[in-house]
Amino acid sequence: MAKQIEGVYERILACAKKEFLQMGFAEASLRVIASEAQTTTGSIYTRFGDKQGLFEAIVGTAAEGMRKMFLATQEEFDGYEPAVKEETVYSYSSGAIDTLVDYLYEHFEEFKLIVCCSAGTKYEHFIDELMEYEVEYTYRYMDSIGCESIRSGLVTEDFIHMIGTAYFNGMFEVVRHDMSHAQAKKYIHMLEVYHFAGFDTIFHPEKYL
Repeated sequence: MAKQIEGVYERILACAKKEFLQMGFAEASLRVIASEAQTTTGSIYTRFGDKQGLFEAIVGTAAEGMRKMFLATQEEFDGYEPAVKEETVYSYSSGAIDTLVDYLYEHFEEFKLIVCCSAGTKYEHFIDELMEYEVEYTYRYMDSIGCESIRSGLVTEDFIHMIGTAYFNGMFEVVRHDMSHAQAKKYIHMLEVYHFAGFDTIFHPEKYL
C-alpha cells in the first residue's frame, strides 16, 4: 500500500509545513505539497484525509501539549490555600510562563503555524481557548483571596478577559516577530513586569484609591 512506502509520510509533512508557513492554510496547495514531496494528492488524502487533517498532523501534538501544560499549571495553583496563592502568585506565574516559553521554542515552527497561518482551521482561535482557562482561573483566584474588586463588582470576567487577551497576544508576538529564544525570554520578562504592575491595581484596588 502507498502509505507503507518508506519516507513518503515524512516528506509530505516537511513539504506541507513549508507550504503552510509560506502561504497560510487557506492558500496552501495540496498539489504543490504533493509535487514537492514527490508523491500524489491522492496519497495525501489517503494518509491525512484532507488539508485540515494534514495541518493537524503537523501542529496537533504541540498544541495539545501546551493546552495540557497550561491547564495543569492552573489547576495546581488553584489547589493551593488562599494565603499561599496570594503570597506566591507572581513568582508562580513567572515560573509557569518561563516553562511555557521554553515549550514554545521547542516547537517553534508548529506555533508559528498556529499563530500566523491557521486561519480556516480549528487552531485559528487557539490563543483564545487558552484565554478561557486564564479568565476562569484568574477569577477563581481573586474570589478565593477575597479580592475587593470582585466583591464590589468592579472587576468582572469580561474585564479580566480584556486585560488577559492583551497580555497573551503580547506574549505570542515573539512568534510573529521570529525572535530568538533569548530575545523572547527578555521581552516576555519585561512584559510580565509591566502587566503584573497593572494586575496589582485590580487585585488590590484599595492600594490605589
